[in-house]
Amino acid sequence: MTEQTVRPEEGDTPAGADRVAELELKPALEAVLMVVDEPVTEEHLARILKRPRRRIAEALHELADDYTREGRGFELRFVAGGWRYSTRAEFAEAVEGFVLDGQQARLTQAALETLAVVAYRQPVSRSRVSAVRGVNCDGVMRTLLQRGLLEEAGTEPETGAILYVTTHYFLERMGLRGLDELPELAPFLPEADAVEGESQEGVPSFEADAVDADDSGDART
Repeated sequence: MTEQTVRPEEGDTPAGADRVAELELKPALEAVLMVVDEPVTEEHLARILKRPRRRIAEALHELADDYTREGRGFELRFVAGGWRYSTRAEFAEAVEGFVLDGQQARLTQAALETLAVVAYRQPVSRSRVSAVRGVNCDGVMRTLLQRGLLEEAGTEPETGAILYVTTHYFLERMGLRGLDELPELAPFLPEADAVEGESQEGVPSFEADAVDADDSGDART
């Protein structure tokens, strides 16, 4: 099939734009996607490669199908609103062994629980996350921020506390297109009778500022 190109009007684009538009589309897409460090949108690719978005979308899906049919160790995925390469799931153990090489890089149970609270309650402050978990989460929150899974998103109008949300990197790691793909919580919640019984027994209140150590046992700073 002959590749259709869209030539910009002379003077509307910088030197070299015509040559970009004349490149074979699929190899050009592969070259660009090899250097991205986060998912790139179809609109962005269309602008860079001087092609209609519809043609970009068609080529991306064709490439993804080609890699699957050929049984490649990588795949082209649409995630977090854009496209990027990732290793295929069945080769995860090989990749993990290479990347970790004996190092422990998995999140702790405390970090996973904290991340879940933020994911479902965002935007949310540290004190509110701590109140939900019943333990101070400052140290864990710092870890999640350092790993790029959380980021700051303004402040709470009433208290001035910093609010936190999950990042695009979080969506990538979870394999989600957006937060609307998070699983529903209802199937994992306890029965109403059980909750009522616990509430009658009485649960001690938690004050975030009253805890002097985080989950890892490190003193607060």
